[in-house]
Amino acid sequence: MSLTDRLAAASRSRSEAPAAGSSSESTAPGTSPAKSSEPTEATRRRAAARDSADPFKELKRIVHGRLVSALGPTLYDAHLTQSDLEQQVRLALQTTLAEVDMPMSSADKSRISQEIADDILGYGPLEPLLRDPDLSEVMVNTFQDIYVERSGKLVKVDATFNDEAHLRRTIDKIVSKIGRRVDETSPMVDARLPDGSRVNAIIPPLALDGSKLTIRKFSEDPYTVEDLITFGTLNRASADLLDACVRGRLNILVSGGTGAGKTTTLNVLSSFIPTDERIVTIEDAAELRLVQDHVLRLESRPPNIEGKGAVTIRDLVKNSLRMRPDRVVVGEIRDAAALDMLQAMNTGHDGSISTLHANTPRDALSRLETMVLMAGMDLPVRAIREQVASAVDLIIQQTRLKDGTRRITAITEIVGMEGDIVTTQDVFLFDYAAGVDDQGKFKGGLASTGLRPRFLERLADHGVHLNPAVFVVGGTR
Repeated sequence: MSLTDRLAAASRSRSEAPAAGSSSESTAPGTSPAKSSEPTEATRRRAAARDSADPFKELKRIVHGRLVSALGPTLYDAHLTQSDLEQQVRLALQTTLAEVDMPMSSADKSRISQEIADDILGYGPLEPLLRDPDLSEVMVNTFQDIYVERSGKLVKVDATFNDEAHLRRTIDKIVSKIGRRVDETSPMVDARLPDGSRVNAIIPPLALDGSKLTIRKFSEDPYTVEDLITFGTLNRASADLLDACVRGRLNILVSGGTGAGKTTTLNVLSSFIPTDERIVTIEDAAELRLVQDHVLRLESRPPNIEGKGAVTIRDLVKNSLRMRPDRVVVGEIRDAAALDMLQAMNTGHDGSISTLHANTPRDALSRLETMVLMAGMDLPVRAIREQVASAVDLIIQQTRLKDGTRRITAITEIVGMEGDIVTTQDVFLFDYAAGVDDQGKFKGGLASTGLRPRFLERLADHGVHLNPAVFVVGGTR
């Protein structure tokens, strides 16, 4: 049977299917019908809408199957480079499409070819979204509901997966490339794409309506401090201050909520580290892209299928101290690793940088204290606070505002202890009082409070000097 005949037969089988609500079996009077496992009427309507929107769906399925059968093991040949594999796939794809006896325009043929190539070589319907530089996040709620974040706002897109199995194959392709897995015994996974974009996937039975996939994209070129100034995340005066603090080997925490831009800011801060220093980075999924030459990247490892072999952030922090680091950069502190990080900061490894989740600098101190208690050590609260006050020099608060922009809203110095309280002072604060414009954008910026931080003498000891104009009120916005 020719491909055209097969497509026509598939079309007839769909048109001859029983109408929604009909049944070939009768239900006995007085009995309740058994719960059907068939798709709901709403699901059928959505499927019909997808089929009508893409008249070449069956064609793509058949061509895809032929292509996979023709190439076979070539797709998994470890000796082939990515460019050679792409060349072979596209050549085989052109040959297969040329054999199709079905009228279609050159634009349709080009589109079908690209979609099949994306599915085999990349991540299917996600590929065009990942190639779009204007998108910062891709969120797959179900195989047929995909949203993106564009300019800080959520927007639904037309792209869909064929079915749940198609989405699961794509998730497996992503996580398997870095040696991780996702299945019923381990239904949650954090992973990354080759460009460093962060990936989270969660599948049934934890995800009730089907698998969920969230990808936080990274730009092809890492953002620089000039980019953040252009975006309004910070201003020139605060950028000069942060540059001096990093070069002066202060211990810095970047605090903020999910999606506030902490990792981007951490990457920019790390770019201020001098090139002659040895840097160890520690992350759950390697995302940081440092420009220095002497960088050692460590990544935690989840347990295997037997529940063994896990290597935590805390394990890596302990190990990094034996690697003669000049700087330790931890992607995020979220558990008992906080205790080891504080001890590292207090025992000669100054200049360390990390992030944590918190809504304000004061909340960041409280959360740090809580995470230290998670280590199971019976430490007095005052002792923990003394460790925090001694170890941490600066907290940078990052916030995602209602207008979708990501701004640094506070740069706060840890001054010391007064009684049992860790004392702080704000060096820069975001000016919310400036209000918003007609488009709902915040007009304010990061402004100096006029207070001169006490760590200026420490910076001077390291040969780092700041222009006093940085702290002039009203001249830094």
